[in-house]
Amino acid sequence: MSTRWVTPRPPGQRSSGPTGRQRAVADRTVGTILRRRIVNIAMATVVALAALLTTLPLLFILYHLARQGAGAVSADFFTQMPKPVGEGHSGMANAIVGTLILIALACAIGLPIGIGAGLYLADYRGSRLATVVRFLADVLNGLPSIVIGIFAWEFLVRPRGHFSALAGGIALAAMIIPMITRTTEEMVNLVPIALREAALALGYSRARTALTVVLRTATAGIVTGALVAVARIAGETAPLLFTAFGNQFWSLRLDQPIAALPLQIFAYAISPYDEWHRLAWAGALVLIAVVFVISVASRFATRSRFGAGAGD
Repeated sequence: MSTRWVTPRPPGQRSSGPTGRQRAVADRTVGTILRRRIVNIAMATVVALAALLTTLPLLFILYHLARQGAGAVSADFFTQMPKPVGEGHSGMANAIVGTLILIALACAIGLPIGIGAGLYLADYRGSRLATVVRFLADVLNGLPSIVIGIFAWEFLVRPRGHFSALAGGIALAAMIIPMITRTTEEMVNLVPIALREAALALGYSRARTALTVVLRTATAGIVTGALVAVARIAGETAPLLFTAFGNQFWSLRLDQPIAALPLQIFAYAISPYDEWHRLAWAGALVLIAVVFVISVASRFATRSRFGAGAGD
């Protein structure tokens, strides 16, 4: 058997070029990187297209509302009361103020209850009561709003013999409580357990830990969930038909019927007059603007208090 002699290279002298195996590995690496870049670009394009398709309905709605109702939005719309057809200078000042009052009532009633229930579900998630409350909250989230309106009419309006703003606020609060409860629970569950343990190790009680540490950390997510709930109730009409009922006059009393933008829009939309149709479109545009302003103000307040990256 012959022996093949290989002349050794002097120390420090490099090979004249890469071997065939090295070339093959380099080619496979280049191909893999190229393939990953193509897949990355394709998936980024798909995700961007999905995001665009998600926002398109809202953009179309805003465009249509602006085209139909922007012409009717004026200073009179925000300062004048509803007037008969043909008199001119008609507005929805009472409905705008009434909507803000109803939203404030719903938040004043629903936010503390919903956040408290969410904290309980997160801290006592394995208890029997927490399981029952969680199930009932999910059921309430799926109830049609008209059912809640009938329920509020039966227990709040019928015994007193008249409609009221307070009944409307309670009906709207009943709609946002289950949403805020489930949102609070999910946001609290995302808080690292190390923060709870650190607070308890420093001598904090369980209640103080939940209120000052856990709730503070999850505030940005809870605010986002509350804004979604407010956006839902801001345009609800069915519960208000059975509770607040509407009012053609200026009224700020909580024990009397009160005007609201959804009710006024509904009344104008089903009317046979073109002038009222334009006011209905303008009311819908203002209603979306109200929700947008509340959302921006709340997000700005949250970022200012809890840091610029609290909600990101």
